[in-house]
Parts: sequence; C-alpha cells; structure tokens
Amino acid sequence: MKRRSILAAALAAPVFGRLAAPNIAAASGPSVLKMIPSANLTSVDPIFTTAYITRNHAFMIYDTLYGLNAALEPQPQMAAGHTIDDDGLTVTIALRDGLTFHDGEKVRATDAVASLRRWMKRSPFGQKLDAATHEVTALDDKRFRFRLKKRFPTLFDALASVPNSSFVMPERVAATDPYKQITETIGSGPFRFKRDEFNSGNLAVYERNPTYLPRPQGETSLTSGPKRVFFDRVEWHIVPDAATAGAALQKGEVDWWEQPTPDLRPLLRADKKLSVEAIDRGGSQGILRLNHLQPPFDNRDLRRAILPAVNQADFMQAVVGTNPDDWHDGIGVFSRDTPMANNAGMAAFTGPRDVDLAKKLMREAGYNGQLMRTIGPTDYLAQTAETLVTVDLFKRLGFNQDAAISDWGTVVQRRTSREPLEKGGWSAMCLAPTSFDLLDPAVNGMVRGNGLAAFPGWPTSPKLEQLNDTWFDAPDVAGRKALAAEIQKVALEEVTMIPLGWFKNFTALRRDLTDRVPGFAIFWGVRRG
Repeated sequence: MKRRSILAAALAAPVFGRLAAPNIAAASGPSVLKMIPSANLTSVDPIFTTAYITRNHAFMIYDTLYGLNAALEPQPQMAAGHTIDDDGLTVTIALRDGLTFHDGEKVRATDAVASLRRWMKRSPFGQKLDAATHEVTALDDKRFRFRLKKRFPTLFDALASVPNSSFVMPERVAATDPYKQITETIGSGPFRFKRDEFNSGNLAVYERNPTYLPRPQGETSLTSGPKRVFFDRVEWHIVPDAATAGAALQKGEVDWWEQPTPDLRPLLRADKKLSVEAIDRGGSQGILRLNHLQPPFDNRDLRRAILPAVNQADFMQAVVGTNPDDWHDGIGVFSRDTPMANNAGMAAFTGPRDVDLAKKLMREAGYNGQLMRTIGPTDYLAQTAETLVTVDLFKRLGFNQDAAISDWGTVVQRRTSREPLEKGGWSAMCLAPTSFDLLDPAVNGMVRGNGLAAFPGWPTSPKLEQLNDTWFDAPDVAGRKALAAEIQKVALEEVTMIPLGWFKNFTALRRDLTDRVPGFAIFWGVRRG
C-alpha cells in the first residue's frame, strides 16, 4: 500500500488550470496584508500551549527580552544590555527606554519578572533555569536581577529561545496561573490584536502598533534586530480547504498561504505571480508521541514493540511527496545537521521494517486488545498526514483503535487531558516541530523525563533527567555532544518520542511581497514593492 495515497485522498483537489474561485473578499490595498495561516487560532496564551499558531500570534503582539538571529545567537531585544558579576552568579538586565504596552502603560522590570516567573514554570528551558535560580527580582523600574545557585551559561539562549518563548506581558496578566489560559491580550510588540474582530475559525486581525519602538541597532534576523512594520493591518483568514486557499492566492485575494499542500505546490509554482519557497532553513521533523500515563502505552515493552514497524519514509512521503530532496529518513531526536544530532540507538529505525515482528513483540508485551485512541487534526498539513499514516499503521498492527480526528485547535486542547480514555483521554498523537524546537536538550521537550511537568505524554525517567542536568553542566561542546548521544539512546529506549523523519517546510506568497524574514510566519520586515 502506498502511504502517499492516504494523504492524496484526504486533501484531494483539482490540479489543472486555475483553481475554483474562493469566497474571500479582495485585498484592501497596499497597507493590508492577508494571509492564510496553517491552523485556526484557538488559544492566545503562548505559555499555556506550544501550538505554532499561538507562538506566531504571540510574536505579533509581544516582544522578548532577547531575540535569536539566524545564526542562533541571542541578541538584546527589549533589553538594553546586561552585566554579569560574582563569577557568573549575578546577572542584571536593564530595559530599553521608551517601551510601552498597547494600553499606554510603561513596561517595567516588575512586568518582566512576573512574565519570567510564569514562563519558567512551563518551558522546559525555563524549568532548568528556574532550578538554577535563587531568585529573580526587580531592582527598580528599569532593572531586574537573577541571583543564581550555580552558573547558567545558557541563560541568554533561554531568554532568546524561539520555542516556548519568554514573552513579556503586563504584571497583572503574567500573574495568571501558568496552567490556566490568559484572557487579556495586551503586549508591547509591533502589532496590536483586534479582539473586537476576532472570530475563531474565521478571522484574526492585527493592527500596527503606532507606539512601538524598533530596536535601533543591528540587522533584522529571525526574532532579533529592528522589527520594522510596513503594513497597517494584517489579517489571518482561516481557510481549511486547500483548493479554496490556493485559488485565493492565485486570484490575489490573499497575499500569502503559510503552508501550501504538496498536491497544489506544482500548480502554484507554475504561476509567475507566485513564489513557492522554503519558509525556513532548518526544516521540521515528524514525531509520534505516546501517552505514558494511561494504558496501553504506560507499558514500556509495548511502546518498544511497535518500533520495528515504523518506516520513516512512509511518513515523510505522506507529508511532502516522493521528491528525495524534500525529506530524509534515518533521523534521531535532535535537529538534523546540527551539533547535537547523532546516531545513538538508531538501529531500531534503520534496520529492515517488520510488521510481523512488531505484532509478536506486542503479544509478548501483554497487549490483549485494550482500547487506544489516536488524536490528530484535519487542518494542519504535516500532522494530518502523519496522523493518517499512524492510524493505518496501528490498524495493521492489530490495535483496538479509536481515531479521534478533529481540527487542530481541538487537538491542542485535548492533548492536555491526563484522564483515562473513557473520560476523553488519548494514547497517541503526531507532531511536526521545526528545527528550533529540537536543537538540543535545552529546548527539546521530547527528551525530558520529568513526569507531570513534561510536555503532554508525560514520561518519567530519572536517568534521562539526570543526563539532561549533566548536559547543562558540561564545560564544552564536545562534552555536550557525548551527553546528547547518551540522551538520545535513553530517550529511544524509553520511547519518549518516536522520530518519523525530516522534511522541508514550504510557503507560498505573491511575488510583490519582498524582504520576508526567514524562519516562520514573521510579519515585520516584509513589505509590498
């Protein structure tokens, strides 16, 4: 059976001539940018959820103390600078002058401190920083200070991290329980969220923040440097149907489609008014995440039993097609072609694939037909494709499976449930994190073993946690690489994640849009001209 046909059936659309006319209002002139995002915006809290659509929303309306450039180097952003004293145990950060929130209130050090405290409870990187911190306190309106228990050389990397970013919110908002969603959307970033026009499932609108002060120095690069805005208004139109999205882009009714489907990319490339290009340099990696809290995958032997049947090529061809330049298999737990990538423990994925062997191992592990539930989206291209292949794989393995397929927003809400299946819980889900999220143990939540504090799936592995702690203390890159290999080996033994391969990310936009900042759907820098 060809896995590619699974996705084709789910995303069937005409691929000749021009696509059928959509029902989206025409663009409103040069000061408005219209984009079709990869998913619906259902949560506006980037601390509560790691959904990319919420991260992209957050970078519109919030700013960060430090930004990350394309070379993955932290740069001051809201921060004017910092000093380090007491052999690295005291770090003082000063805010830039003139920073204000959208409601006119000044950004103060107390806002930054409250935001950091909330972030450190949820972000894997932030949790490590929290464990190394005696306290973080405001000294006055413009300065705050970390007092550390031990040196934390990656502190500024943590503050500049793209995944699980430490966005600065007003103190009253940041005081919200980190396990409850915020309801107020006041930031200090380059855009303001138009709550009065927000219609989940249809439209999200952002207006240029007239009081935003771009950083005066440096080059615009990823999330660092001057964030100069050239549109008065940005509209996100939620269009789940691929044919409708493609037609809207061809007709000029939208300017940008964040994630065009593989089936339609050839047609869009043939249109001289459009550009189909890689949205970032690092690509993404597929992941199958199992729920360690509930049967049947609370059984490590059963988790390991399915590995001989996992064929990364099946998943990647479903996501991006058969062009070998667009995907790679033989991929481990860290971002491909980065310093921490390694081959430790990969024999489980690189040998011959054998469904019958997997079935035998399942029986030996004690599987006796217990219900399991795979959750996944209909409207998030990569995860949709991965989920369809996963559902087919579990069916061939003989699992008693309930496939609960819904919109991505529902998946994001549902995956937080720790309840048993009879109360709405789940067993398996697919993810497609970008390279930013899997660079190393500092940001890769898939290799944590910290139980209920972990990313949904909640694996517990004291050995893995000890290795992670040791990685942070390693004095040099060589030591970190050796530890990363051991972390990968243990993560694959415990099956905290099942890597599904690497693939390129593509985006499609009108050619009259220029100066797009590579990385993700970034709306500063881009202009019409």
